[in-house]
Amino acid sequence: MAVEGSGLRAVVAANLHLTLCFLGTVGADSADAIADAVVAAAGSLGGGSLGVGSVSLGGPVLLPARRPRVLAVELADPGGVLAALQSRVSAALAGGDWYQPEARPFLAHVTVARARRHERVRVDAAALPPLPSVAVLAPAVTLFRSRLGAGPGRAPRYEPLASVELY
Repeated sequence: MAVEGSGLRAVVAANLHLTLCFLGTVGADSADAIADAVVAAAGSLGGGSLGVGSVSLGGPVLLPARRPRVLAVELADPGGVLAALQSRVSAALAGGDWYQPEARPFLAHVTVARARRHERVRVDAAALPPLPSVAVLAPAVTLFRSRLGAGPGRAPRYEPLASVELY
């Protein structure tokens, strides 16, 4: 679904997610070891750390700042639980040589719309209406394999490989 006049196409609701670490192309033979590392790192936070009220919707943001390609919603993380979780998962994946941590600081966000190919984003994030103040539930960390959709307008498919419940 296109967001009228914005150059953006909305992300399918079933595909909304928070990315802790993007691995890129990794061999299928590493999937089990990566899954074990993710489960161990996420499980080490203990139950309840991402319970109701610890994370909420923030404001809209265009990413990247220069030549934005996506409209996202920041996640407010006042207790730093998402940042701690991302740090643990990042360290575990870097320790296995599957991930190179990024130099820029982690920005907890959910991508809600993407620019169409060869289009510019034509929306001012600051001019968008404020989002409701709602708690965000993060019940699990899941390692996904993503498969790009074929053809124009096709959404990617996400296949869960492993998951750990957080509460």
